[in-house]
Amino acid sequence: MERIEAELLTDSGNDAVVRMPGRRFPGVLVQGDTLHVLRGDVAEVVDACERGDLDEAQESAGLLLANLDALLTRYEAALGEHGIPRPY
Repeated sequence: MERIEAELLTDSGNDAVVRMPGRRFPGVLVQGDTLHVLRGDVAEVVDACERGDLDEAQESAGLLLANLDALLTRYEAALGEHGIPRPY
């Protein structure tokens, strides 16, 4: 294990925006339990598609998109607060 110092641009919650040493742009640190939930959300969409239940797939995909949009909004706000341009 290596110990490093990183720049914390937001609070250290489940989706902290962090810039690692040597990186131009920050990333989002997603906790393992949150990553597991995201994976489960994608699996729900896939399962519904495989069953042909497009209404459920669309609903699940919409919720997943809303969660990712919230994460992206938090990321973009942190960049803006620190005068860092978006990498896209």
